[in-house]
Amino acid sequence: MAAAEMERTTSFDAADKLKAADAGGGEVDDELEEGEIVEESNDTASYLGKEITVKHPLEHSWTFWFDSPIAKSRQTAWGSSLRNVYTFSTVEDFWGAYNNIHHPSKLVMGADFHCFKHKIEPKWEDPVCANGGTWKMSFSKGKSDTSWLYTLLAMIGHQFDHGDEICGAVVSVRAKGEKIALWTKNAANETAQVSIGKQWKQFLDYSDSVGFIFHDDAKRLDRNAKNRYTV
Repeated sequence: MAAAEMERTTSFDAADKLKAADAGGGEVDDELEEGEIVEESNDTASYLGKEITVKHPLEHSWTFWFDSPIAKSRQTAWGSSLRNVYTFSTVEDFWGAYNNIHHPSKLVMGADFHCFKHKIEPKWEDPVCANGGTWKMSFSKGKSDTSWLYTLLAMIGHQFDHGDEICGAVVSVRAKGEKIALWTKNAANETAQVSIGKQWKQFLDYSDSVGFIFHDDAKRLDRNAKNRYTV
């Protein structure tokens, strides 16, 4: 389903959701862990349970995952701190979840928030991700909220010509800024990867160059891994 169609089929469009969050509609109790979904408010319950009689299914089901810096500092094995937050399969359930989680600018430094196709874990070791790689974009501190939303809409709305190649996306909050990475499953398929990179830039109106790194290179070379493709 196209992102534009997704926005037409629900009473909340992207701009309204961002405004609602800024105005307090998407606020989360400060005592909750960053990224955690709050208990449904009366308004949310009404929205999900009463106002909507027909839901619009997505091409795939998707799962939000959260990795907090506190949990990462205590993990005994890489990836063990990842927490499955919520799985959705309709346009309406996506908006219901999105409206009740922190956006990147509100996440604590060191946090990672993921959205991956259901049953694919955001780990290099996952069989679907193992032979893949990532496109990555960088943003100034607190400036990735809209780009994160548009990335989600493009993914779940099946806007990419090679959408079957996409595993998911992650936004990472660090001291110097924020990064959004788009994970794909077959890094060696240059035609598909370059197409995805170009379309992603177009969807986000992103003007800087973006590079694609193979997971295998990242595992072997860590920060010394070089881009295999650039658009």
